[in-house]
Amino acid sequence: MMDFTKLVREHKDLITKLRRDLHLIPEPAYTEKKTSAYVADYLGRQGLEVQTGIAQTGVVGLMKLAGPGKTLMIRSDMDALPVTEATGLPFASTHQGAMHACGHDGHMSMVLGAATILNKVKDKLNGNIKFLFQPAEEGPGGAKPMIEAGVMENPHVDFSVGCHVWPAIPEGSIGVKAGYLMAAMDRFDIKIIGKGGHGAMPHLCIDALEVGTQVVNALQRIASRQMNPLSPTVVTVGSFQAGSTFNVIPGEAEMCGTTRTFDREIWNSWPERIEKIVRGVCGSMGAEYELKYAQGYPPLLNDESTAEVVRRCAADVVGEERVIEPEQTMGGEDMAFYLEKSKGCFFFLGVGREGCAPLHNPKFDLNEDVLLTGVETYCRVALELLG
Repeated sequence: MMDFTKLVREHKDLITKLRRDLHLIPEPAYTEKKTSAYVADYLGRQGLEVQTGIAQTGVVGLMKLAGPGKTLMIRSDMDALPVTEATGLPFASTHQGAMHACGHDGHMSMVLGAATILNKVKDKLNGNIKFLFQPAEEGPGGAKPMIEAGVMENPHVDFSVGCHVWPAIPEGSIGVKAGYLMAAMDRFDIKIIGKGGHGAMPHLCIDALEVGTQVVNALQRIASRQMNPLSPTVVTVGSFQAGSTFNVIPGEAEMCGTTRTFDREIWNSWPERIEKIVRGVCGSMGAEYELKYAQGYPPLLNDESTAEVVRRCAADVVGEERVIEPEQTMGGEDMAFYLEKSKGCFFFLGVGREGCAPLHNPKFDLNEDVLLTGVETYCRVALELLG
């Protein structure tokens, strides 16, 4: 049996360096040029077959193993957030206004670390491993264009795995859940068109602000009165803009928001439901509207058999007592697209500790020792699926 624990610990300094190098050069969606060049160069030096420029900045490294067999894909995201870092770390972002505030630097270092170690034992494995690095997970989503570019074929991907650092579970634990883990995530934009005028003469106007507030209220009734309360759903209006001064009734109002659900039938019904409400409210109040609805990521569904493999491998790394079943989250993840095309599992790597900043926070940081846990889990999963 291969001693992955020893191998990973021997590469601790390398894995830490990879994370810090990548933390220095954060790049938001579809601008990940330095990042993808770093990743591609590293994979190439490991002797992998490297493809670059996929869906603009995506990278895939193909590792061919000892004999014929199935293909495993290990996926990482690469993009950063438009956040100004406030960690004070000596390796803080060198790109003003950008930061790896969602841990994607850690994701990349774990997949590159796994590639390094699995390359040393590839004569013990059969089939292929694709190490996939995608752009734009934070939006508008790089997974779908990567798939459209053919990353799930040549060779065909049989299994897909990935993980996310997760402050909601304790540091060093691993969260594995079969079935739905993360929600479908969409966006809507609504423009209300009324008739502006003097604040003292409302009878001569169609108040777009008033119409808009009624739309917001009516949208909230979708979750509270149209949905089965045992099926979690969320409708959030995150931005509302109307008017510019105290004594003018605004002629236009704009809002945007998001919907979340685990139910695919509900997911596909959102555009019609929202259109019906906006049309009804505006019609009753004499206003017109423009609605744009963009379907984002599908619900993330983990295959039961692969999730069990990940659970067993995680237990070998951290012990049974530290493998937990995490709560479902209404957050979205475009790893869901890969899991529609192959069996697979997306799991959480616990980084939660006292005082830890949440994801997307300018002070977010993690204990780099946890990255070794992720690397070893990936390696053990590869051995079980391809050994």
